[in-house]
Amino acid sequence: MCPVYEGNTTPRRQTRIRIDSDWGRLMAAVPDEHLVRDAMFRHLDALMTASAYGSLRSADVNTFTYEGRSLRLIVQSGIWKPAVLSAALTVRTTYTPPNQAPPYIDGMGSEGLVRYKYRGTDPDHPDNRALREAMVRELPLAYFVGVASGLYVARYPVWLRFEDPARHEFAMALDEEQRYVDLSALSPDKRHYVERMTRVRLHQPVFRARVLRAYAERCAMCRLHHAELLDAAHIIPDGDPQGDAVIPNGLSLCKIHHAAYDANLLGVRPDLTVDVAPRIVGEKDGPMLRHGLQEMAGARLVIPRERAARPDPERLEVRYEQFQAAS
Repeated sequence: MCPVYEGNTTPRRQTRIRIDSDWGRLMAAVPDEHLVRDAMFRHLDALMTASAYGSLRSADVNTFTYEGRSLRLIVQSGIWKPAVLSAALTVRTTYTPPNQAPPYIDGMGSEGLVRYKYRGTDPDHPDNRALREAMVRELPLAYFVGVASGLYVARYPVWLRFEDPARHEFAMALDEEQRYVDLSALSPDKRHYVERMTRVRLHQPVFRARVLRAYAERCAMCRLHHAELLDAAHIIPDGDPQGDAVIPNGLSLCKIHHAAYDANLLGVRPDLTVDVAPRIVGEKDGPMLRHGLQEMAGARLVIPRERAARPDPERLEVRYEQFQAAS
């Protein structure tokens, strides 16, 4: 047997052993991309269950941990790839003032999908590469849309369908159906359906959260303070040229008053006074008709403290004329 001497291990061999050892520890520390995302979605599910009107505080979202390691999910830059992952994990759209439309409203492509902008315009920016990696590997992400400072509506899982380098953006699918729809042969009806699903999946939850928060989670007519029974009613309907998804085009209403407003049983004058349709003034029915509708005549809306969030008088006037015509 040949004797073994310490000098028999050359510096090159020692370096190779050290590199192999370091690489092994590094690989052991890298979490599985899918498992991290599954854990993130469970974390968000738990937060959403406790949320009365569908929005989450960034401070709560960022309590996420995976295998004892803290991983932030919402960061200032908008696109977030933790150092231990190879692809982007979350994306974020910033909060906008009450009278301005959220950025995603104008970020819808001709196919009806949400478009998410690059970080800057350089396609090779690390954040854009991280998004591209998620797209190529079909890894799901979480999308956070700001509704107030430090407050977000979370949409998850979402997937990046394709990249549009000319517009510096990625097309985002908000559900499984959008994920697999054939975009190469979209009929006008199918395109309209994809766009409608985008509004249902993203526009409506964001609009509701913004409006309910502005009205302090109360019905503007009856002051009911149970967020689970409140809706964000449009003054001018969604899809109309003036029907923008902005807080001044919304009213926080309980479900009965939302339905009555949409059915023109109740109207709101530009001076914020509630009117009752003449056709139901003399009706005889149960206590809901009497107390819930008829006694609303002459009531004044409770409006947000923030002036920019208050109902737009011009929109109220247009809508009140429709109420009068229907009455």
